[in-house]
Amino acid sequence: MQVILDTLLSQESLVQLGLIAISFLAAKIVASGIRSRLPSLKSKPSEGASNRQVIVFKLGRYIQLALSVVLLKLAVELAPVTIEPDWLISVAITGVLLFAFVSFLKDFIENSLAYKAMLVIGVPLLLLQSLGALPYITSVLESISLEIGNIRVSLLGVLRVAIFGSFVFWLARVSNTTGQEVIRNQKSIDFRTREVAAKLFEICIAIAVILVLLQIMGINLTALAVFGGALGVGLGFGLQSIASNFISGLIILLDRSLSIGDFVELEDGRSGFVTALNMRSTTLETFDGKDIMVPNEMFITSSFVNCTRKDQKQRYRVDFSVAYDSDIRKLVDLIKEAVATHPQVLSGEEYPIEERPDCEIDSFGDSGVNMFVEFWIEAIDDGKNRVGGDLLLIIFETMRENGFTIPFPQREVRILNENHGDTDNLTT
Repeated sequence: MQVILDTLLSQESLVQLGLIAISFLAAKIVASGIRSRLPSLKSKPSEGASNRQVIVFKLGRYIQLALSVVLLKLAVELAPVTIEPDWLISVAITGVLLFAFVSFLKDFIENSLAYKAMLVIGVPLLLLQSLGALPYITSVLESISLEIGNIRVSLLGVLRVAIFGSFVFWLARVSNTTGQEVIRNQKSIDFRTREVAAKLFEICIAIAVILVLLQIMGINLTALAVFGGALGVGLGFGLQSIASNFISGLIILLDRSLSIGDFVELEDGRSGFVTALNMRSTTLETFDGKDIMVPNEMFITSSFVNCTRKDQKQRYRVDFSVAYDSDIRKLVDLIKEAVATHPQVLSGEEYPIEERPDCEIDSFGDSGVNMFVEFWIEAIDDGKNRVGGDLLLIIFETMRENGFTIPFPQREVRILNENHGDTDNLTT
């Protein structure tokens, strides 16, 4: 006990304790000043805040810890007294790093299994590094290897790929989600431009992950020239469809022929709203809640109808018929006024005449006059914006209230009596 007390009260230990206290105090003052000047770090995000705001606020809490480590490292280098040994500062640095590591896992790792795995792996690595034993451990793991021809696989390489590869994938997923959210929240930029930028950002993240994984695996990038040639041959044969859909997806993003929220009708009659633009396919959501996965190549090689690309306004018509003895001119005015009362139908002086409801005669049928009414709405006439059914009811009620009748089909049926040789006529 006396030896420990003498060690703690020695000049070197007192100097280290002083440097540690000064470093922590300076880091706290500087971090408080930084957070007070940045609104995103000053106060905790409210409920419903974006992921970007939450992540930025959480990262702001690590400013003080990062500054503490930097100042402790500088304290060792700039100490006025030769500190031998500098074990107290090393313990302080290790403690700060462990605290920051565990806090980081709690803040950003939601999966309990991943949290426990990274905790079990990360804490021993930090302790071994602080004790200086990590190089010896790595050399032992490197010596445990398996050689098959010219291929040598070591236990260290397998662990390195598993540990750092998992971390790289997690970091890429978080970066991709946060980056796309930041891009899509830029309201000053055109919607289609934001979607293009988000997809290009996703591609860049994917390429970066592949390059980092190759470096972790120890694969020389220059050695990929032969692999690239083989991959090109594969794309020309077995992977032609995948490559075509991938390139078609890039073309769609760049020429802006499609964007999220567009209503698209395909040549085969299928239709739906664009909900996702992926690397291989485009997702269309139908009115009954089903998703149609359409290969991107179809939008390049085939024609399709984009109903809402330039304007959300759409024109529709509803057909009906009326008896021949009706006052058609009066009915036309009544139908126009009745249709204009629907809340989704564009009507009023603020709209051009060609966009207001219009009722006309279509043809003369067998039983009555076939008529139709045209109208414009700011949506697609189906699903939640169903208008045609409402207007049919409005037309029916308007005609009934004003004495107009919808004619029944009239047919003449002739019954031949072969036994008696006469003919009976029955008209219905």
